[in-house]
Amino acid sequence: MGVKAQDIYDLMDRFEAGSATRLKLNWDGVELELEKGGATAPVAPQIMPVAVPAMPGAVAPAPVAAPAAAPAAPAPAEAAPAPVASDAPAITAPLVGVFYAAPAPDKDPYVQPGDHVKKGDTVCLLEAMKMMSEVEAPCDCTIEEVLVADGELVEFGAPLIRYRED
Repeated sequence: MGVKAQDIYDLMDRFEAGSATRLKLNWDGVELELEKGGATAPVAPQIMPVAVPAMPGAVAPAPVAAPAAAPAAPAPAEAAPAPVASDAPAITAPLVGVFYAAPAPDKDPYVQPGDHVKKGDTVCLLEAMKMMSEVEAPCDCTIEEVLVADGELVEFGAPLIRYRED
């Protein structure tokens, strides 16, 4: 069956709460080494994909505007996007973590309103415990609205991005 990301997060939480200072584990082919206490060298974040179910009827807190980017001149032939319905399905946070819209501060965001994405495309990153998790599109869709500001802490199940299924 394989190790699920949530199993690893649960293990990491229990390790952090416990009295052990070191844990080395090989679990279903996944090697995991945890250590706490003392000064250690910084660990480079690792990226792993996370499957995200859509929550069509989720009640969202008031949306937070995404940081303003340099305005691009729209093509005159393009129609303005329709207003986003508050009942549009949303991609939700699969874990508690810090939301990142782009792979690096100097890079373009993964998605912006109006972008068309395919099922499985990365739409954002969530950082938890120095690990970066990719959040993927649940289906072929058009991004309607990014609900979270870059660098904002999000809770499990919080709506991140509203979309319209293609």
